[in-house]
Amino acid sequence: MRLSLPATSANLGPGFDAVGLALSMRLTIEAQVATGFQIEATGRDAALCGELEHNLILDTYREVLARAGATVVPLHLKLHNEIPLGMGCGSSAAALLAGVALADHFGGLGLGDAGIVAEASRLEGHPDNVAACWYGGFTVSAQDGEEISVATFGADSDRTGSWEMLLAVQPASLATTKARALLPDEYSKVDAIFNVQRASLLVAAFAHGRLDLLRTAMQDRMHQPYRAEVCPLLKKLLPLMNEPEIAGVALSGAGPSVLVFLGAGTTMLEAATRIQQVVGPDVELLPLRMGSGVERTLL
Repeated sequence: MRLSLPATSANLGPGFDAVGLALSMRLTIEAQVATGFQIEATGRDAALCGELEHNLILDTYREVLARAGATVVPLHLKLHNEIPLGMGCGSSAAALLAGVALADHFGGLGLGDAGIVAEASRLEGHPDNVAACWYGGFTVSAQDGEEISVATFGADSDRTGSWEMLLAVQPASLATTKARALLPDEYSKVDAIFNVQRASLLVAAFAHGRLDLLRTAMQDRMHQPYRAEVCPLLKKLLPLMNEPEIAGVALSGAGPSVLVFLGAGTTMLEAATRIQQVVGPDVELLPLRMGSGVERTLL
């Protein structure tokens, strides 16, 4: 079996734990039955991706099969990874989905798309990255117990699919658990209304291809202000939303990476030059577009 799964950026400002965006970076896996577990890894963070111990793909694969009472079939995996690990780009969601999808295929579990997404969401704890990774495009998801409702659009749209982005990646990663621990337990009514308005506008912006709405639609009071201290790139880049070359700026997932949407008519070189002036030359900038969902083929 061959799997290709996209990176994802969740939250996108006000859409905390609700929206996700598939990105054009991908994790590609070729899996075949073997006499013992083996991994050949290339690409970004290949050494980590190639470890057999504490490997999220294989651990998930074994756990799902064990819970289903199915035989754990050893696999030989060939991985090529483009997704930064621990940078708020959905690497764990892609790994979890890969593990569940492999278990479903090699264990004959018959989960289907909805079942795979539900199981990966259960393991992840929330469905925003998982839904975007599996279905692609711009995804809105809601969870009620074990039931997950998902709406997705934009992956094949000429309007939003052509939007260009730059991902600013700092050298040090940030654990999601640490980023979540910074958030308050309660919010004021004023801040809740502020975010409801902008999250609704964010959905409309992607639904109608309105790049001009992102400057307002990506404002947030629920998670970005509290995470800014451990995500220094965010503090530096948020003021760029006042400049015409930049359409929107948001923390990618829980951080520390920051996703920057280019304004209409702005070239990648112009935007990269402006961002580099703000963050310095040591920050990596990755050019991106909206990505498609999972791709599955039989070898």
